[in-house]
Amino acid sequence: MSLSVQNLTIKSKQATLVGNMSFDVENGNILSIMGPSGCGKSTLLSAIAGHLSPEFKCEGDIQVSQKSVLTLPAEKRAIGILFQDDLLFPHLSVWQNLAFGLPDTMTAPEKKSRALATLEEIELGDIAYKAPDQISGGQRARISLMRTLLSHPTVILLDEPFSKLDKPLRKSFRAFVFKQIKNRNIAAVMVTHDEDDVPPESTLLNWPMASNEPSTHELTQQEKDTDSLQSEHKHA
Repeated sequence: MSLSVQNLTIKSKQATLVGNMSFDVENGNILSIMGPSGCGKSTLLSAIAGHLSPEFKCEGDIQVSQKSVLTLPAEKRAIGILFQDDLLFPHLSVWQNLAFGLPDTMTAPEKKSRALATLEEIELGDIAYKAPDQISGGQRARISLMRTLLSHPTVILLDEPFSKLDKPLRKSFRAFVFKQIKNRNIAAVMVTHDEDDVPPESTLLNWPMASNEPSTHELTQQEKDTDSLQSEHKHA
């Protein structure tokens, strides 16, 4: 498995945010963590990625490809993270933003060639030389994801990446993200407060939890009945 979190506890001086949590995520799979805003989901992702604020203490272990990364700096963990905001550099063109995610071992011409090829792969070659403020929100979201993936992470963390998109765009970008993760066989952890974001058959961990054991996400009978009623209402 690519990601293994073992007996993880995250504490501040005031409280315990995460207590003795354990889970594993296999390559190509997504663990979805769902809960209300402000409950500590993003703090968990920060701990996994290596960006935890010094005010927090982290105990337990985090393993990537069966090797502990708990004491490694963020840049050594092979973990990418995708945020709500696209975080593109406004002074760089689209292809230059993509090239920024490529390793320093590549030459400048190699980086440009790879960035342009990536844009062609996702059918966005025509915006290569445009600035981020000249393209749509959906295009910026895709560029942000591909920049993260070009750094070749073993694990990717998704910190409510769909929450600022409108519904039609949210649905298409969600499908795009899940397809890229599956095609690249990357382990992923996604936090969200919207059940619509959870992929079918994904492992779902509700937060806060009565138990630290994740369960397979399935539509409950109550949810099915609700969906049926909504469908009938739309067609009434």
